[in-house]
Amino acid sequence: MQPIGQIMKRRDSEFISRRSVVLSKNGSVASSNPLASSIGLDILKAGGNAADSAVAIAAALQVTEPMSTGLGGDAFCLFYDAKNKKVHGLNGSGHSSSNVSLDLVKSEGFGEGCPIPDTHGLAVTVPGAAATWVDTVEKFGSGKLSLNEILSPAIHLAASGFPVQQITAQLWESASSLLQRESNIHGKDLLLNGKAPRHGDIMKNPHLASVLKELASKGKKGFYEGRIAKSIVDAVKIHGGVLTLEDLSSYETSVVDPIHTDYKGKRLWEIPPNGQGIVALIALNILEGFDLQGLDHASYLHLLIESLRIAFAETFNHCADLDHVKIPLDRLLSKDYAAELWNRIDLHRAIDPSELKKGLIDNTSGPDTVYFTTADKDGNACSFINSTFKVFGTGIVPEGCGFSLQNRACGFSLIPSHPNVLAAKKRPFHTIIPAMLTDSKTGELLMSYGVMGGFMQPQGHVQVLLNMLEFGDNPQEALDMPRFCLGDNYSARTTLDHLMLEEGISEETASKLKNIGHSNIRTISGTDRLKIFGRGQIIARGNWWSKAAMQEQLPLIYWSGSDPRADGCVAAY
Repeated sequence: MQPIGQIMKRRDSEFISRRSVVLSKNGSVASSNPLASSIGLDILKAGGNAADSAVAIAAALQVTEPMSTGLGGDAFCLFYDAKNKKVHGLNGSGHSSSNVSLDLVKSEGFGEGCPIPDTHGLAVTVPGAAATWVDTVEKFGSGKLSLNEILSPAIHLAASGFPVQQITAQLWESASSLLQRESNIHGKDLLLNGKAPRHGDIMKNPHLASVLKELASKGKKGFYEGRIAKSIVDAVKIHGGVLTLEDLSSYETSVVDPIHTDYKGKRLWEIPPNGQGIVALIALNILEGFDLQGLDHASYLHLLIESLRIAFAETFNHCADLDHVKIPLDRLLSKDYAAELWNRIDLHRAIDPSELKKGLIDNTSGPDTVYFTTADKDGNACSFINSTFKVFGTGIVPEGCGFSLQNRACGFSLIPSHPNVLAAKKRPFHTIIPAMLTDSKTGELLMSYGVMGGFMQPQGHVQVLLNMLEFGDNPQEALDMPRFCLGDNYSARTTLDHLMLEEGISEETASKLKNIGHSNIRTISGTDRLKIFGRGQIIARGNWWSKAAMQEQLPLIYWSGSDPRADGCVAAY
């Protein structure tokens, strides 16, 4: 059998470093930027807990990776409370304006087959990140550090400047034209001398520093009311949107009960719809019916691909804002229903895409997000994800704010009969999803993890988890392994009939997949891999994936990994 964990081929200068899994006793943080990871660790050492650390990292990444995340976007949080062994969820996705409607959008010339443009003001939903940061600290934080203390390191980074990392510089440059548009008057605030900063440049953002100070001193009112709120509304209006001050001032996050499924004694937790975490849960339920370890690589990938294609088809046709529509979650997550779906899989032939496209599917996604995770000395953990959807979102930068606004309304369907159809005060289908793993029987924390990147996210959750659970990879090894990604060009429709393979998956395996009916296969190499296959982080508690853990009692420490497809690292103590 060809090993699942084959060594990646090395070309050019892109992924040539080897990373070891990081072990620690007292705490750990993992993010896509080393400065942010360092800040998160400092918060833990100062007496903060995992939630405090996560918010400090979120703010630091807003400064250092503004194309992927920030106050103009949304966030989701899962928090593991070690005292009661409970996983809590926080939905920080923003809703559409109270003034928007399908008729309004159609009157502007948009509709089925003609989506809202990525850069249009109508694509802007209420940014939920600021409220999520504040609520994460208030609901799950240690109470030992103020919001000002938690945000101060990011404020200092923005005011004094920071060196731009290599991959960040590449992504910044890829979308710099959004900020250079003549209509985007304040886009230059996120540029250096009118251009994207280069690798090694020192970038300052004094406007963002002032916004973070407002948030730190006044809390949510400092962002959703007053100067900042007015700047957001004015900027959206200039670009054709209808967001109002009341839309902002009335915004609240939602405490949610995470959804879950059990797989071979382990419980995977995800945020419920409007998030797409249900894809990973449905896929795992299907895969539980197969012996994965006894397969060659092509057959293994085939089963994962088919289970995810089916799970996506189910999700795209149901997933929407639970405050607006009823979704049969119990049925979709049941093992009995998984058995029905399991029977659709042929080990020797891929399902014809036409059998999966019978529903209404017209969602899009974006490639850029930040995922990070933290764990503290008391055993608490925070799984956190923050995004502006597509690169820089709309690219619209409000005056005096130093951040760009997301384009999450592009996640709505414009088909009237679809559950996810655009409507007033509604949250769109959301791609960003944090994850957690606990022991099904004891409730003990096993892992806090995630993989960012559009529709890649649930695919990454499944692939990384199975690398560990089925094949014994440690967290770093699990992240290092080459991945596949269903889809092309971030379109929901293509997830059912396109397949991208990361360089490192052999030509022989690719040929076998093609022979059993997986068409439209592309192998992706070089820096193109950065956007397609996601960038993940893992903190595991104990080495439960290892056979040695079954044979002897090993120390209960943190084992952490950070994705080589990003600039980041683990910081631990």
